[in-house]
Amino acid sequence: MEPRGENSGEANGVRVTPQLLKARSGEFALESILLLKLQGLGLVDLGCLGECLGLEWLDLSGNALTQLGPLASLRQLAVLNVANNRLTGLEPLAACENLQSLNAAGNLLAGPGQLQCLAALPGLERLRLRDPSARLSNPLCTSPSYWASVRELLPGLKVIDGERVSGRGSDFYQLCRDLDSSLRPSSSSGPRAVEAQPWVEPGYWESWPTRSSSILEEACRQFQDTLQECHDLDRQARDSLAQAEQALSPARATSFVF
Repeated sequence: MEPRGENSGEANGVRVTPQLLKARSGEFALESILLLKLQGLGLVDLGCLGECLGLEWLDLSGNALTQLGPLASLRQLAVLNVANNRLTGLEPLAACENLQSLNAAGNLLAGPGQLQCLAALPGLERLRLRDPSARLSNPLCTSPSYWASVRELLPGLKVIDGERVSGRGSDFYQLCRDLDSSLRPSSSSGPRAVEAQPWVEPGYWESWPTRSSSILEEACRQFQDTLQECHDLDRQARDSLAQAEQALSPARATSFVF
């Protein structure tokens, strides 16, 4: 790790170097790195990170990053965690055409305009901009229209802030949001309802494991897909055996009437 010089204005920050990347990944060639965990290192400059052209999973959470420029060359990147940094924009991610999951909670994203660059990512399904359990959020999340704005801007999302917005389970989440809205204090002069409080632990209804590492989330997703394939193969095998037994059964022998 190389501290940045005083001329950069961030003398206490850390810059990504080839030596750091090789030490953290165990790889000798930057192009061979597929997975990187660089959280909590005090990073202020991503340096040569853009040379890791094969990178698929990247955790940069808990640093002091203000921009993501080098990530624009990471076309294979699928899972990215940049939570708890100092980002005011995500523009370089527009080039990460394979991005599927992004955690950007705990930054300085002020409005929906900072998310416009994500609209061109066809595979983006999971986006987190706030994490109540970790007390991380963004300024744009305080807007009453936050949820609707994100859904309108990024209609392909399946999960926002850990809650399903499309597919199986999304109706239940919508019901919970409607109930919470109906129980919020009214501005009228009539009797005020008690403000709704969570009745389960944070993350209880998460359809995915509540892990701090996006890498583990992706591994769990792949495991669930593989398990489902095994169930499907088992069902097909049982059907084939049943058909074979039925065909070979003496009781099913064909009789001819003359």
